[in-house]
Amino acid sequence: MRVRRLLGVLTRLGAVLAVGSLAGACTAHDSGKITIGVKFDQPGLSVKRPDGTLGGFDVDVARYVAGRLGYPPARIAWIEAPSGQREMLLRNGQVDYVVATYSITDARRAKVDFAGPYLLAGQSLLVRADNTDITGTASLQRHKKLCSVSGSTPAQRIKDRYPGVQLQRYDTYSACVEALRNNAIDAVTTDDVILAGYAAQSPGAFKLVGGRFSEEKYGIGVRKGNDSLRQRINDALEQMERDGSWRAAFVDNFGPAGFAVPDPPPIQR
Repeated sequence: MRVRRLLGVLTRLGAVLAVGSLAGACTAHDSGKITIGVKFDQPGLSVKRPDGTLGGFDVDVARYVAGRLGYPPARIAWIEAPSGQREMLLRNGQVDYVVATYSITDARRAKVDFAGPYLLAGQSLLVRADNTDITGTASLQRHKKLCSVSGSTPAQRIKDRYPGVQLQRYDTYSACVEALRNNAIDAVTTDDVILAGYAAQSPGAFKLVGGRFSEEKYGIGVRKGNDSLRQRINDALEQMERDGSWRAAFVDNFGPAGFAVPDPPPIQR
């Protein structure tokens, strides 16, 4: 009897542990949907339109990857992922992955894992079209007011390398661009593809200056330790490059800004 009771206890304990294990393996798409974090305010890359739909290169990449993972557009839930909240969204399990101009850095690798990269960009400067006294980073040292986004790589780079700049951090790049339009600041800095999107959105109002002064590898962020998902996303990105979808998405989103189509970056396994 004791043996049977002990076996019964062990059986029930095993069932509880199994349920707990399954619960731990569950992600944000238990509802039959996959949840993806993207930006809502970056024309050309990821923007929420007035009708509520999303468009841009990051969105196209995110949607293609979801499709390869078995989730058609109707089963995608989109969440806004501002720069300063991306790690938190992943750590808390609020999203399955993040496609949001997410530069791969050693500091971030300590907190999350990355698939990709899927795009190379470089930091640059956006100024008003009539501006003649800002031609590059050296011009900023003359007490110019420069705007970037809290929690972003570009903001940290300016702080580290150009201490003479009056750096102002806003929550979004669209807020920075509006401040630039209203003469509240002198320039906006982030990656050139982001700035080109804003310039294309307001023809004749802004211009890019100074060329690239960094190299940014955009990756798809996943929760730390989720190697299975990371590998499956890498497989999807490689397929996107092979079947021409990557090039088509680039032309569709950056063609109007005059960007030449680059070669996609090699995936880092």
